Amino acid sequence: MTMVDLGPQTRIVARLAASVADEQLTAATPCPDLRVRNLLGHLLTLSLAFRDAARKDLGTRTDTSPAATLPDIGPGWRARLPEALDELAEAWRDPAAWTGGTRAGGVDLPGAVAGAVVAGELVIHAWDLARATGQAYVPDPDALDAALGFLRAAADGPARDGLFGAVVPVPEAAPPLDRAVGLSGRDPAWAPGTRPRAARA
Repeated sequence: MTMVDLGPQTRIVARLAASVADEQLTAATPCPDLRVRNLLGHLLTLSLAFRDAARKDLGTRTDTSPAATLPDIGPGWRARLPEALDELAEAWRDPAAWTGGTRAGGVDLPGAVAGAVVAGELVIHAWDLARATGQAYVPDPDALDAALGFLRAAADGPARDGLFGAVVPVPEAAPPLDRAVGLSGRDPAWAPGTRPRAARA
């Protein structure tokens, strides 16, 4: 896995989050168990956890499974989320983050794999947020490439169990983002008012 600058993708996520209206916080998302406020809480939690994973600062944040609790936002999230996203991107600019081992979500894994995982999280959850709130979304190409690589590798592997729902078939000629969304267990055609498939966070 080649190093990826996550900064362009984290800035995209921050822009999408900044445009969420308060009345949209209870809206449904492509993840059946998450409302927009829960998705934003998950983005904050994963940003801090993968920041610490990049720094090899292992502890409660890196040891906790994302399924342990239902994530939510708290007071000040509009300021804290972009800060956490910036800290995440900066931590992964260190070449040492991509070498050796680390831990995230209570799972030990190589640093390069953790980098690919967080790229996928940022790409897919930005799509979730954009779809749930009616915003346009074009991911950073490098982050999307990393996400696709990880999602393809996980499609039939043991790493998929517990992370994603069943793959949604998407034509190989479909745009790369649609293929990544399908590999993550989401329907690229999802829109508010449609029933989500069993996509996990």
